[in-house]
Formats: sequence, C-alpha cells, structure tokens
Amino acid sequence: MRTVINGAHVATVDGSGSEFASGHVVVEDGVIVSVGEGAAETREGDQVVNGSGCLVTPGLVNTHHHLYQWATRGYAQQATLFEWLVALYPVWSGIDERVVHATTSAGLAWMAKSGCTTAADHHYVFPSDSGDLMAALVDGGRRVGTRLHVVRGSMDCGKSQGGLPPDSIVETTENALLATEEAITTYHDAAPGSRIQIAVGPCSPFSASGELMREGAALARRHGVQMHTHLAETTDEEEHCVEQFGCTPLEYADKLGWLGPDVWLAHGIHFSDKEIQRLGATKTGVAHCPSSNARLGAGIARVRDLLDVGCPVGLGVDGAASNEAGGLGDELRQSLYLARLRGGPAALTPRESLWLGTMGGARCLGRADHIGSIEVGKQADIAVWRLDGLAHAGITDPVAALVLGSLPPLELLLVGGDPVVRLGQLTTVDEQQLAEDLATASRVLAERAGVTA
Repeated sequence: MRTVINGAHVATVDGSGSEFASGHVVVEDGVIVSVGEGAAETREGDQVVNGSGCLVTPGLVNTHHHLYQWATRGYAQQATLFEWLVALYPVWSGIDERVVHATTSAGLAWMAKSGCTTAADHHYVFPSDSGDLMAALVDGGRRVGTRLHVVRGSMDCGKSQGGLPPDSIVETTENALLATEEAITTYHDAAPGSRIQIAVGPCSPFSASGELMREGAALARRHGVQMHTHLAETTDEEEHCVEQFGCTPLEYADKLGWLGPDVWLAHGIHFSDKEIQRLGATKTGVAHCPSSNARLGAGIARVRDLLDVGCPVGLGVDGAASNEAGGLGDELRQSLYLARLRGGPAALTPRESLWLGTMGGARCLGRADHIGSIEVGKQADIAVWRLDGLAHAGITDPVAALVLGSLPPLELLLVGGDPVVRLGQLTTVDEQQLAEDLATASRVLAERAGVTA
C-alpha cells in the first residue's frame, strides 16, 4: 500500500534545506519514493492524507534517554547532578524486567506523541537477579513500533573503588564486556530499515574504569557499532577527572579512544575552545539535552560553537527523572531558547533547531543515510503536524510555528511507513494500559526502596 500526503508545507531538512509550500510526499513499502511541489497523482487503494493546514517534517530523533527512569519522576527536585544520582541510585537498584518493560513502552509511546520516531536509550543499571533487561527493552521498542537504539551501558566502579554508584548495581569489567557483546550479536540489525540497533555505552568517567572504556571502544569498532557515554556534563565531573586522571573529561576520553565519527557524547556542556575544535576535527557527536541540563542546573551547552566547527549535534530528552515532561518535540524550542540565552537572538534559528532534532540526531546515531530527512530512498519516518488550530493560526512560517509555538497536534506519525500516531492517538498500544503499568512500576520501585510519599 502507498501513502500519499498532498497539500502540506513540506520541510525536507535535506542538504539544501528544501521546502515546498504546497507539496507532496509519497511512501511505498516503507520508503519515500517522491517528494516535491504540488500534488502527487493517486491510485486506487492509496492511503491519501489531506495535508492542508499541516507541516510535514522528518520524524524526530532522540539521541539520549534513560527509559527506566520514567518510574522515578519527581525525585530530588532541588539537587545537583551528583546529589541527584546519590538519591536515585538506591531506588534504581530495584528495577527488574517488568519495570523496564513498562517504562520503555510508556516512554517511547509518549515520545512518539511528541513526534519522535527514533530514540537512543542508554541503559547502564543492571542489578543482580533483575532478569533479562535487554530483552525487556527490545520487547518494549517492538511493542510501540518506533526505532530504538539500545545503548548497552555499563558501570564497573562502585563506591568501594572510588566511584559514585553503590556496589550492588555495578558489574565486573569482564562481565560488562561479555554482556555488551552478547547484546550486539543477539539484537543489532544494521539494515537500512532496522528498528533495533545496539551501541556500546560505558556510563561515565566517574562510574566506568579506563579499562572498560578502552575495551568497550575496541569491542564497538570490532563489530562496527556506535559508541556513547556521558561527558562534560558538570563542573564536578571536570574536577573529578582532573583530580583522578590529571586531565579534563574530553582529554581523558581522547586518550581512551573515545573520539571519532562513531562516537556521540551526552550533554557536552563544559568544553574549552580547544576542545570544541578537537570535537569538530574528529566529527564526534554531542547529544544536547537542554531541558535536563536546565532541570539540574548543569549549564548551557555551546551548541552554536559546536555547529560552527562541523560537530554533529542532536537533541536528547534524557532520563525522565531529570526531565519529567519526557517529550522530544518541546526540546526544539528549548534548544533555541538556551542557545539564545547564551549567544543572543541570532545564536540559533528555528530551522537549525529542527535540524538538530532530525538530521543532527541521525548523524550522531550513524544513520544519516537512512533517516533524518525527507528524501527519495530514505526510510519513511515522517511527522505531519496540524497548524491550522487556535494555537498556531496566523503564524505564516510553519517551521517557526512548530519550533517557537506550543507543540502542535500530530495528524500522523509514520515509522517506516507504518502509522504509530494518527489524529493525536497512538495506534500500536493502549495508552491507558501504559499509564496503569507505569504507575505500578513507580509504586513498586518506591516500595522496594522504602520511599514514602
């Protein structure tokens, strides 16, 4: 079956920034086969979408998340990052397969309702006797129907070794590497239309050893998968690295082989001018998480400077425990606002924000050839936003309406041509059931940790 979208404003986010004021997009067998100005011819049996009053964009790409944290929203409301982690680690030690499946399903579904078609989930907490958490993640992704990049995270430095997390939730270096390789060989699908991919992700310099970082990089490159870790999120982290290793977090990552086009770093707030040049030269990606950074008071990333040196920059929701809103669409506006707070009103345009949320994210995940823009031959990951309602009527620039206005309702969200959201409603899962399962998971974790309201 073909899907034909006619009469919409189409923002392709291709290399030329092509837009069509009254354009069309045609999808066949999950792939975009035509895009351009004017209406496309339709055939009997086509699913025809009237795009009048709508903006069509690529589906949004979330480059950093921790889906299990959906069950711990609202905790540590006035904490710094390290204080927040110390408060939450004991609660997260109670996660299991059921909790992870519930939070993965709920988190991906909510992001889909905000226009997200691809999400990277950095899962690094593996308590003993918690079951098969990788299977729970993958099953949750398949249930919702969006693309999921599972970053098989790991920590091998607990408190007894000078790290921040409790020993009960860290692994040995050997076990972490073995489990990461097993995840790759079991689940990773490198095909253009893949819904499940695996990346290698030791958590951070204060919870993963140098050996785990080095060997993790070698493992990733041996299998040809992407690499992801937290870096330069706070000044506390920088002080820790200088004290422990005699260098900044980026210098430390560079020594361990953690820069390159197959790497993207979460947050990347505290970089020097020299370090930004190094990131640009190596084409290392950065997952910019504006709402989470603001929630924890961590700082404002130098997005304009990173873009100017050619660094791939994508947007991240981050764990819902540090971004209770949990949607990706709103991060378009947040990224623009924070960039302008740092660099003034010309620091970032609405179209650059849209690029961050689409092609920038696709570049970080190593999938720019397959997703991130509306071009013939690419996967049909498409968001159709309705802009003719009260919230957006009269804004003549549709991209500005999307980025600067409130998040518009979704007329349609396609992943590989398959509808996941239609008329604002999820088509693949029961939203009420997701909410009930999520509430249960939150209650279970609180009870296991002895947390009272």
